[in-house]
Amino acid sequence: MTAINASLTSSGFAPDNRFERLLDGFQPSFAFEPVGPLPESEFVDRLRRIRREAVVAGHDVILIHADSIGSYKVSNSYLRYICDWAREGVLVVPTDDDKPLTMFSIFSSSVLLPPAGEPVLVEDIWQVGTWGRETYNRPGNTVDKVVEAVGAFLEREGFSVAQVGLIGDATSTPYWNGLKTRLPKSAFAECASIIDRMQKVRSPREQAVVRAAAQLADIGIQAAYHVIRPGVTDYEIYAAFTYAQMARGGETGDGYQIGINRFGTHCGKPYGHVVRNGDLINLYISAVIYQGYTAQIARMIAVGDITDKQEEVLQMCVEGVEKAAAKVRPGNLVSEVANASFEPYLERGYLNSADSRTMPYNWVSEDDGKPRLIPRRHVPDEDWERQGRKLMHVYPATLGPHNPNVGHSVSMQKFRNYNIQSNNHDKLEEGMTFVLHAQWLEPEVAGCNVGDCYLVTADGAENLSCHTPLAPHRVKAG
Repeated sequence: MTAINASLTSSGFAPDNRFERLLDGFQPSFAFEPVGPLPESEFVDRLRRIRREAVVAGHDVILIHADSIGSYKVSNSYLRYICDWAREGVLVVPTDDDKPLTMFSIFSSSVLLPPAGEPVLVEDIWQVGTWGRETYNRPGNTVDKVVEAVGAFLEREGFSVAQVGLIGDATSTPYWNGLKTRLPKSAFAECASIIDRMQKVRSPREQAVVRAAAQLADIGIQAAYHVIRPGVTDYEIYAAFTYAQMARGGETGDGYQIGINRFGTHCGKPYGHVVRNGDLINLYISAVIYQGYTAQIARMIAVGDITDKQEEVLQMCVEGVEKAAAKVRPGNLVSEVANASFEPYLERGYLNSADSRTMPYNWVSEDDGKPRLIPRRHVPDEDWERQGRKLMHVYPATLGPHNPNVGHSVSMQKFRNYNIQSNNHDKLEEGMTFVLHAQWLEPEVAGCNVGDCYLVTADGAENLSCHTPLAPHRVKAG
């Protein structure tokens, strides 16, 4: 029996008495700086700007909707951005600034309970209720009830014949369709772009929140480094990261991936993989959430001996981030940052061009636009097979970076990102926040995904994820 297997139970899990001891002695290298919720003045300013744009567009009233998508999560962040409401509902915002905001709360339990249970600047909250014979023994349909409640309210407030701006997503469609039928004399227009435009530049207080989110990610990474050693499972690494960041104020433990195998897989969830000599581990921290805002970081860990090809790919990606970061300052073009990131790829012959339109990437279709067949072949994985399953496809289907860009904006979840790629010729502005992550994956050969979270400052850039080095972390195999 190997030393690794001797430390596991027959099911492949560590014995219970080991779990909580892994973080013994852990201490981050820096002190987390909590910043607390955004002040009400921030929401007052947002509302002022939203109403001004709505007036210019001719809207009499705006309706904002977010739906439940399960596990007390919502389909977009519009309500949280406008009034710090973290649940689902419909918000009515008259464009006249002397009229109050009104919320129609819908659906699940715990909707009205703090935290994030008291919407800022909202005067009245109406609980529409949940409907259905099977669950509630109440005949009716929730969408119809919401439409009736909101429609009746608009009529009472003098908006039965009005120009109505709509902010939501695909889940909002049945509500908007119902209101169009309920108020046939009104005109309805999508206007989510009003808020989407406000996501490009972060206010100083928002910058502080994103900085805190990045600190949580760094602390989580340091906790993962503390526990990683041969014999530890990906479950334990994921749990260590989660505990460290959530214990200090992180909102969720499922905004990131961990990939472990001998070839540098950089997207996945824990499944029982046992750390061994030769493993490449990726911590793809795609969203640590703090006070509603996210930060994104990516780090690589090499366990023991890896191949020369893998070392080259790791170094290439680190250089890609460094070259991109050197271009971050107000006035430079986003495309300049993206193109700089791919210089190490071009120098080594991994790519022929930094053009995002022609660049190969891991999930690309065939050149003619038709679907690309994922190769079917047994990929040995003893930890998966110990659980009675087999890997029978080679992911991804082709080599390249994960995406044909080097990053994207970071803000609140479900807002539209701008990408850091060759066709984005916008100028960088002070207050922009984004991730720069250089990636490469050649199936069953080598892979890497490393990146930092950046804030554009008045005279350059601030690396918000500066508490863990970009270079791969090294773990001894024995």
